[in-house]
Order: sequence, then structure tokens, then C-alpha cells
Amino acid sequence: MSEWRPDHPVYIDTPIALDEAAAAWRAAPALAVDTEANSLHSYTERTSLIQVSTRDQDYILDPIALTGLNALGVLLADPGIEKVFHAAENDILALKRDYGFVAHNVFDTMLASRILGLPRVGLGDLIRENFGVSLDKRMQRYDWSTRPLDPAALAYATEDTHYLLDLRDQLYRQLMAADRWEEARQEFERLGRAEPVQRVFDPDAFWRVKGAHDIQPRERAVLRELYRFRDEQARQLDRPPFKVLADASLIELSRAQPHSTDDLRPLAHLSHYQARKYGVGILAAVKTGQSAPIPYRPRDNDRPDDATLERFEALRAWRKATAAERGVEPDVLLSNAALWTLARRVPTTVDEIATLDVMTDYKVRHYGDAILTVLRAGPRPPS
Repeated sequence: MSEWRPDHPVYIDTPIALDEAAAAWRAAPALAVDTEANSLHSYTERTSLIQVSTRDQDYILDPIALTGLNALGVLLADPGIEKVFHAAENDILALKRDYGFVAHNVFDTMLASRILGLPRVGLGDLIRENFGVSLDKRMQRYDWSTRPLDPAALAYATEDTHYLLDLRDQLYRQLMAADRWEEARQEFERLGRAEPVQRVFDPDAFWRVKGAHDIQPRERAVLRELYRFRDEQARQLDRPPFKVLADASLIELSRAQPHSTDDLRPLAHLSHYQARKYGVGILAAVKTGQSAPIPYRPRDNDRPDDATLERFEALRAWRKATAAERGVEPDVLLSNAALWTLARRVPTTVDEIATLDVMTDYKVRHYGDAILTVLRAGPRPPS
């Protein structure tokens, strides 16, 4: 296991190094964990770096060099060791997606900060306010699949876990003093149950392209084919779609509907490189779109009826007022998805609310009666 300077992390890129590190981690009551992915540089997002810190040492795991990370997976699943993350959900989902790992006994410093109603919950803000240290965030768009890693990138990655355990201690004391630890603990438990969603290309997602609703019907048919072409190219090149053609390029091409490579040259949102590399495919997609069926905006079959919408708005008003009293953002109490479920299902008892699984037991106990009062005052669903 090779070390650089004492203020640098232990870099782990061999099975022997991982086993040695895991022995140290097993003796620790808590581990700080973070991940870095290549989502800004690849079509399929993959975990490209894993940071772990104990109270004595920082570590960097290289999942590209390592053929197996089971030693880490065992520790993540160990309920006897607390795992401290900042904005844990994305990291937990990535580790579950890429390696099948589950995390038990989680503490999320961002979620704890939100439950406390702190005005700034970003990691950089929290570290600066608690420790007087300003993190260097210049590497946020770095390609973490690059090898060898830039020393500045390694320093950046290390900072994301180096202070987490001390930050966790301070936030835990504040949660206990504010009598919000039980609420936070149950929210942390829910994080570990989140499941990753497999990415599947949807050609009708072209409606999400900015400007898709502002162009003519025939132009939308062209846009749909260009959107499909862009995804095919991105998948083949293993690049994010926006790095193949920007949304503005798709809209401009849909309107211009070029017939030849000469028609591509004057377009403002298409570089000469893009015209040369993708020109033939762009022209083929435009031609296909010019004769393809015109796509119409899909009907929203899940559109709520007026009574459901009225109940949702009443619940949202209650949530806003209650959150203001507590000094937190409204979604810290309940998500919009939870409000919609309550508005549609209209439970009549606290036990029924609990069966919907949209809120923790703590929140059912503390807010269940108030929610029922709001629902009883609104329109009733048809019997």
C-alpha cells in the first residue's frame, strides 16, 4: 500500500492494498464515504473513484484498477459501523447499481442540515462555517475515469470525506439538542432502501428538449429523429448526448431542415467539426423526419381530477405553514410525491397513512392527525 505525503490519502489500486485498508476500516466505529462518477464524460455513468476516511487516515479506492470491491461492500452492509455521507442518496444508488452493495447505519450530513433548518447545506458551506476551511471546487467537472489522476483532483476528492466525521459529530449534537435525532435517524434508514432505476432511452423524451413545444408539427417529427440519432451516436461513442449535439443544435436543425452538407455550414449551433463528423447522419435523420408521422403531445392519463387537485393544494398549504413554523424547507416534511399519494388515496385513519409508506413512523406520529384534518375538510372521493 503506497502512501504519498502524510497529508495525502492512501491510494488503493491492488487487492492486497484493499485488504490492508479494510482491516483498518473494520476497527473503526465510523467511516466517511463518497464517490465520483464520469457522468459528464460518458454515456453510461459509472463509479470511477471511491473515497473513504477514518478519523486517522484518508483513502482513495480506484475501482477501475481493482477487479473486486467485496471488502468494501461487507463494511457498507455492517450495521455496527456508521457510514457518513454528504447527499447520500446518489452515492448509495451508484454503489448499489454498479456493485450490488447496500449501506446500513447511514448518517447523511446534508439531510441532517436540512432537518435542522440550516440556511446553507452544501458541503463547502458547512465545512467553511464549522472548520474555517474553504474547499477547492475547481475540479467539479473533472473526468474521474482519467488515469493517472491529476494530483489536484485527488486532493479535491479527499476533501469530500476528510472533514465528514467531525462534521457529523457537530450535526449530531445539534440534532439531539433540537430533539430531531429520531426524525433524522428514520430518514437515514429510508436512504438505504432506495433502488437505482435503469436508464432506458425513450424517443418520445424529445419533448423535454428546450424549445420542442415552440416549433411546428413537422419540425417536431424531424426533432424526434434527430433526438434518436443523437442518442445512437452518444451510445456508440460512450459520450453524454449533450456532448454530441446540444439541444439548441437539435432545435436549429429541426427548423432549418438542411438538404445538403452545404446547408449545415451557416448554422449557428453546429460547429464545423460536428458538421463533418455527423453531417451524413444528420441529413438522413432530417429526411426520415420529413416523412415520418407527426408526433403529438402525449396525453397525461395521470392528470388529477379537480377534487384530488384541491386536496393536494390544501395539503401543500398545510405543509408550507408547518415547515415555516419549524424553520425548514417544505419538502423536508413531505415530498410532493407523498402529498399526491395522500390526495389520491385519501386515508381516513393514521394507520392507513402508515400503510401508504410515504413517510416515516416519526412523521406519521407527528403529522398524521393534522393530515387527516386537512383531508376531512376537503372534497371526498366518490364511494
